[in-house]
Amino acid sequence: MLRCVMEMRELTVLAGSFVGFQLLFTAVSPRLSSSITPGYTQLPSTKVTEWNSRFVSTVHALIVGLLCLYILWFDDAVNTNPICYLGDQTGEEISVGHVTRVVADRRCLPVDGGRLPLTIEHTFDSCELCWGDPSLVKLNVAITCGYLLYDLVLLACNWGTMGDSFFVCHHLAAIYAYTYVLTRGVLPYFANFRLISELSTPFVNQRWFFEALKYPRSHQLVVLNGIAMTAVFFMVRIAVMPSYWARVFASFGTRDFELLGLGAQVAWIMSCVVLDILNIAWMYKIARGCYKVLSGTLGQKYQSIEPQASSFRNHSKKHTD
Repeated sequence: MLRCVMEMRELTVLAGSFVGFQLLFTAVSPRLSSSITPGYTQLPSTKVTEWNSRFVSTVHALIVGLLCLYILWFDDAVNTNPICYLGDQTGEEISVGHVTRVVADRRCLPVDGGRLPLTIEHTFDSCELCWGDPSLVKLNVAITCGYLLYDLVLLACNWGTMGDSFFVCHHLAAIYAYTYVLTRGVLPYFANFRLISELSTPFVNQRWFFEALKYPRSHQLVVLNGIAMTAVFFMVRIAVMPSYWARVFASFGTRDFELLGLGAQVAWIMSCVVLDILNIAWMYKIARGCYKVLSGTLGQKYQSIEPQASSFRNHSKKHTD
């Protein structure tokens, strides 16, 4: 029964997020963008479509990224055991976290016929180190899956102008990996950790907004956004790699890792390897672009100061002569 309730709740969140992101795209973004950004109404239709899409992407990134930070800081059920295998949830097994909460609440379980010892023994048999149900992570993943499905529909409807096979493969691979989190409750810590990278998305989208509005690269807002984008991208995608992969390697060989099965193991490890290779490549390009912008901006400032200094030196020479 618990499993059915959880599945219905997550399915509801997934469907609700799909509809919500569609409404953001069709109604909220056009009205809000036209009211606060005069240049929005002058964009070509293809740019308007991508603008609204990136607006939705920014909203999704902020919701998911901030919720990830909250989970990382406050959800002990996720952080105690990164794999958090919940067994097959047939109704005969319950998680150790559930037993712990029951004991903590001083509730009495039936002990006739040895039911309590057998339940605890069976629980530890199926889940050696699991301390809770990663409900909040599963809801966050359901929101993300709703967004990914919305974006796939959007790409399909605008394939001529926005179609990108890379994004389609990325979305399908992500949905495949997140299915294990939603249906089996496994890998909540790692799923949450990967979603923190979404916090860099608003800055990437803002750079596109500036380019669509034809802001010069030397503009102060563009430079500041580029610096912030580089710093945040590095913090949430590159700097976290050592701690993330340390937890991954620490899980190898454990009972929980073996209980995942080959399918979940491959979906988990391979997707992380591919994404981190891409993150390193993107970080290199972003850092190089940021360096060019900063060096170009500083060079322009130097050139604007140099003629004044040169004229001052010439004037000084004439004065001494």
